[in-house]
Amino acid sequence: MNLHEFQAKELLAQFGVPIPRGRIAASPAEAASVARRLGFAQCVVKAQVNAGDRAANGGIRFASSVDEAGRMAAELIGSPLVTAQTGPAGKLVRWVYVEEAVAFKRELYVAVVVDRTAGALVLVTRDRDAGPDAGMTTRLELSEAGVRGDFEKAAAAFRLEPSLTSLLAKRMSQIAQAAVALDAMLVEISPLVLTHSGEFIALDAKMSADHNALFRHPDLIGLREVSEAEDGDPIALAADLHQINYMRLDGDIGLVVNGAGLALATLDLLHAAGGRPANFMDIRTTASTLDIAYAFELIAANPRVGAVLVNVHGGGMQRCDTIADGIGIAVRRRACPAPIVVRLAGNNAEFAASRFRSYGVPVIETADMWEAANTAVQLATRKAA
Repeated sequence: MNLHEFQAKELLAQFGVPIPRGRIAASPAEAASVARRLGFAQCVVKAQVNAGDRAANGGIRFASSVDEAGRMAAELIGSPLVTAQTGPAGKLVRWVYVEEAVAFKRELYVAVVVDRTAGALVLVTRDRDAGPDAGMTTRLELSEAGVRGDFEKAAAAFRLEPSLTSLLAKRMSQIAQAAVALDAMLVEISPLVLTHSGEFIALDAKMSADHNALFRHPDLIGLREVSEAEDGDPIALAADLHQINYMRLDGDIGLVVNGAGLALATLDLLHAAGGRPANFMDIRTTASTLDIAYAFELIAANPRVGAVLVNVHGGGMQRCDTIADGIGIAVRRRACPAPIVVRLAGNNAEFAASRFRSYGVPVIETADMWEAANTAVQLATRKAA
């Protein structure tokens, strides 16, 4: 779950991390009002989209007056912002963040991220002026008392005077505490600047929270609805609420798959067989039969779909028959006009095949993934012809 800059900053401030004064605005008039009310001599108008390279693409602008802040907001709000991370269509700017312009003398990079390879939380730091290869990584340890790490050593690498080194170590610790408390997969401050008055301030902030941990953070659910509304795909958001990772693609073969790794392998197999997927799908282990029924109905309702490929490997937490029952419920609610190719393996695979027959769902059973992919491609090609 990716948060907007203004959301991430508000959360970091709760842990003591200094941020510039600022407010969110949804209209040019509101942006001008924020600049006027907060008394900014100079301010920054920032497009709030979940994408990097905003400054290089006109998404971050400096205003020297209240009227100029309003004009800049008018140019951004309601228009798409295109960056290297948004794709050619860009992302629609619904809000701007109007904040005080901060003068500084040094820019640092500080991030706390889950290192999947090491299976640990790490602190990544570097001097932004020294290039990307000048950083260091510090492993963090979790305990009942919170998070521990050699923050002093990480701060000392910047060769600051002792008082600033201690303050920087404190800010690093606060950022790490926020990451742990919020179950964040990433907290990135780029840049964390040193001001002329001797304070470290987060000029930008990026935060990604683990959506699987949202049950521990009901206060973040509302933030998710705001942060993900910009993507323009309410179907993907609704699927997420049904424990399904789903993304629409432009092909003609619908995919029902459990597990992200298996889903990616299925995409590769389809491409190798000459097919084009209509969607990405990863059924999470927490999905119920009704959740799976909802997901299958998304595929069945897609007029582009000429065949459906169900590639399932049952595990200890998600059995094959659970997915078969979900598909059976969906087909009873609304018939699927496309043929369904099924490859089942693992926990309760044979029982799942019998569940399809019990529901009266006509499926084409295949022995392995390669046969399933080729069969789905042939059926989709035949229907398109």
